Amino acid sequence: MYNFKFSVGPWNVHSGGDSYGPAVRNEIILEEKLRKFSELGFSAIQFHDDDVVPNINKFTEEEIKKQASKIKSLLDKYNLAAEFVAPRLWMDMHTIDGGYTSNSETDRDYAIWRSLRSIDIAKVLGCNKIVLWLAREGTLCSESKSAVDGVNYLINAINIMLDYDKTIKVLIEPKPNEPIDRSFCGTIGHVMGVSAATKDPSRVGGLLESAHAILAGLDPANEIGFGLAMGKLWGVHLNDQNGIKFDQDKAFGVENLRQAFNQIKILMENNYGANGEYIGLDVKAMRTTRDTDSYKHLENSLKIVKLLEAKVRKYDYHFQDTCIKNRDYEALEMYVIEHLMRS
Repeated sequence: MYNFKFSVGPWNVHSGGDSYGPAVRNEIILEEKLRKFSELGFSAIQFHDDDVVPNINKFTEEEIKKQASKIKSLLDKYNLAAEFVAPRLWMDMHTIDGGYTSNSETDRDYAIWRSLRSIDIAKVLGCNKIVLWLAREGTLCSESKSAVDGVNYLINAINIMLDYDKTIKVLIEPKPNEPIDRSFCGTIGHVMGVSAATKDPSRVGGLLESAHAILAGLDPANEIGFGLAMGKLWGVHLNDQNGIKFDQDKAFGVENLRQAFNQIKILMENNYGANGEYIGLDVKAMRTTRDTDSYKHLENSLKIVKLLEAKVRKYDYHFQDTCIKNRDYEALEMYVIEHLMRS
């Protein structure tokens, strides 16, 4: 069992604006976030392409690389690595109808351009992972797109990325809905299917987010387990979610502690992190949070993960085996609850 290394994204500290109200906290500049992340014990940073190069559409390929080198200097200053770069396609006017799966060939080409620039940025930052969160790759109107064409467009786009750089790994982060109504790639199983259909499945894997699994009505630990069984769980984003509603990104473990325990348990049992993988914390502060507490949700999530790590290390696997042998799942269930409640 390995000690985890942790990553975080700049968006995990934000001003608190949402679909129903304006910002409630002051913005914090990127360098200050990086300084604080390092102080809190994070080892790596997750980036969107335009976190690194704001207004990316305005720059040439060489200008984008030059801008990225400035962020690399900041990472070095605070002894941080870059975990991945993700093209933020869902925020652009070109991607109203999706990026890779848009009905517009011009917009599909734009999505691929952004993806290749993300690869350029990743190389400058010293990482080899590209994350695809397929936010608008699906349908709002059922009849507006062919799912067959959509999946094939996605596979084609990934193949172009794989050809562009022979060392890059593509991680798909599945989500069943929101902002799209019906996703073409909603679960880790879908990710494995897409991976198998690409020209180099060995370089296409998955990133599982707890809340996204819950939104699909699935158990996050089992989704993590599926990715691990396939040898393709290359990233996780731990957080929590109060049922099947909008994506909440709550602090890890605050809604369902047993569910959180089982995510840490399966990761530790399978030596997740032994190949350099990070535990990503994709959590956001509550809207009621004051400026002075802008990082508290991250501190809390780190603390909960480490407390659950300790619980796994003290877990009585011999008793578990005995219960399984005797098919006494009532005793096993009670043991887990008492183990979590015991100080």
